[in-house]
Amino acid sequence: MRLRGWRGLVWLVAAAEPARDQAIALWQAGRWLSPCWVSPTPPGAPCDGAWLPPAKARTRLGSEHDLVVFDAASPGADLDADAFGALSGTLRAGGLLVLLMPTQDAAPSRYMDRLRQRLSQAAGVVRWPAGMPPQLPELGDVRSRSGRASADPDCLTPDQADAVRRLVGLRRRRPLVLTADRGRGKTAALGIACSRLIAAGQEEIWVTAPRPQAVAALFERLEALRPEGWREGNRFVDAQGGRVEFVAPDELSTRVERSEAGGQGSWLLVDEAAAIPATMLGQWLTAFPRIAFATTVHGYEGSGRGFALRFRERLARVAPDWRELHLATPVRWAEGDPLERLVNDLLLLDAEPVTPLPSIAATSLQTVRWQRSTLAADEAALRELFGLLVQAHYRTTPADLQRLLDEPGLSITTLTDGVHTQAVAVCADEGGFEPGLAERVARGERRLPGHLLAQSLAAHAGSREALMARLRRVQRIAVSPQCRRQGLGRRLLEHEREVAREAGFDLLGASFGAEPGLLAFWQALGFRTVRLGLSRETSTGEHAVMVVAPLGPKGEALTETLVERFQRLLPALLAFELADLDPEVALALLAEGKPPPLSDAERRDIGDVAHGHREPALARPALQGLVRWAAAAGRREGELAWLVAWAFQGRDMAWLAAQSGVKGRRQVMERLRDVVARIHDTCLDRAFPGAGGPVR
Repeated sequence: MRLRGWRGLVWLVAAAEPARDQAIALWQAGRWLSPCWVSPTPPGAPCDGAWLPPAKARTRLGSEHDLVVFDAASPGADLDADAFGALSGTLRAGGLLVLLMPTQDAAPSRYMDRLRQRLSQAAGVVRWPAGMPPQLPELGDVRSRSGRASADPDCLTPDQADAVRRLVGLRRRRPLVLTADRGRGKTAALGIACSRLIAAGQEEIWVTAPRPQAVAALFERLEALRPEGWREGNRFVDAQGGRVEFVAPDELSTRVERSEAGGQGSWLLVDEAAAIPATMLGQWLTAFPRIAFATTVHGYEGSGRGFALRFRERLARVAPDWRELHLATPVRWAEGDPLERLVNDLLLLDAEPVTPLPSIAATSLQTVRWQRSTLAADEAALRELFGLLVQAHYRTTPADLQRLLDEPGLSITTLTDGVHTQAVAVCADEGGFEPGLAERVARGERRLPGHLLAQSLAAHAGSREALMARLRRVQRIAVSPQCRRQGLGRRLLEHEREVAREAGFDLLGASFGAEPGLLAFWQALGFRTVRLGLSRETSTGEHAVMVVAPLGPKGEALTETLVERFQRLLPALLAFELADLDPEVALALLAEGKPPPLSDAERRDIGDVAHGHREPALARPALQGLVRWAAAAGRREGELAWLVAWAFQGRDMAWLAAQSGVKGRRQVMERLRDVVARIHDTCLDRAFPGAGGPVR
């Protein structure tokens, strides 16, 4: 294997102690330069010094190992799929990944049963039954590692050299998208490019990624190629004065909003872009004239497939001259590596949906409600279904497959053309607790894992009734890209609503990142907002919104109570904690509430602002009422959202001026009066028919 540049998996099946003893014997028999033992508790001598709990797996990203023992056989141990996927990529050529599994699970696990089935059928696996010699796979004739050498002395493959060349030659408003499977050296290519740009006189390069460890290889290459420079935390300073600085995504967006980053002559390199919210990527695309996005296509943190498909649309609109390069040749191991193929199969890292036939009509699709034991045994169907989820959501991870098969209370419904899956909905059952427990959760004395929606409404909205009611939450919904905008998502949700109603549930709900288009989809189906998170979610960069739809009289009463509480609280939140919320989202949320009555005095105040010289701030309550009436009437134009930013969120003059394309307070106030006048003259009269027309 070392001669070929390959890595392998040793599958050791035994009870906990014999499995550990055999793995320790292997540990001691080899001259391993960098071994690692992964388990919830230390394994004992001689491996304690190299012990790593699964939760710390990400800390090893960027490092290399030649032996990784993954203990899923000891009492209390389980296979952490995310850690397994992450650490498999740290093995270098000739390395071994040793997987300890019990002969039989103490608790039934569809996920582990599937792994056993796939491992028993896989080629290239070293099988090591308890107390027996290992059974080595047939690899064929031994031959040395082959592959084309790079003409660039700093690069290991021609692919990597091509990436560096394109990065260094990045042109204004022509973004570059680098895609690669794991182990292709894309992050190192970013570091080599930074080195050459700094040497050529570039003064500053910004770098961002979901976490600093993701760009460890970038800074390693930079330090190796520019030894006269030095590190200062997350910044590299060159002796010539140039610098490369890592900034976390949320901080970078804040700096861009404050005009502290971006602008003329600025560079930005984004690594693992698929794991960063699209709203942030779009913001940076506009702010940085020279920008490159690098992402893993099939990886443990999520798939770049969904990113590539969705982000291409925005790239085409904003920067039609963008370019793409795919890195195919591995750097850390050789092509044909059996471990890469095996891990992709076990964790479904390469799962993709099947393209539907053009002749299939949406109305002919069949609804299928899966038994999860059947799904776990149907590899083709599972791969298609999980591929849809991966493509629809860039943060789908290997652990999501584990939850899909084993998490209690989950249901899976698909739409199929009779052969292939074209849409899927995953739902979870929540609530149904007795009053005493609901009271403790609402007071913050207890937490209930797996009951996201019900617990949040109890703990944050104060609704004990939400925990006592029976809720069904739509965890995920995905539609094949070729079948979107054909009503498949609506059809799935209507089916889930009817099934939940027949099963006696009170509410059907969901939680997702608050984005105008997505919010409009749920609102159109009769769902109403009952909660909004006060801070941005790290996975989406957006505030999490929770919506519900009633399924019966009890659910209707509970929904009305929750909506009324939320709408009463919303203006205060927009003024303080949610002052930076997207104004279009704020407008959509305000539209769900019942607008307050406007007195004659308030209508006169509005008229004075619209057609007189009244200071708008002194008529703010009346103007807030006008906005709510316009929103309730279905108006969604951009200028109304802009007015929301002033009236409810208190956005400063600089922001208001930038958004409206004017300069200075005077021009902002002129535009504000124009907007108020248009809304006043077209909306207020309809809101109060027969009241004698607009008051001026």
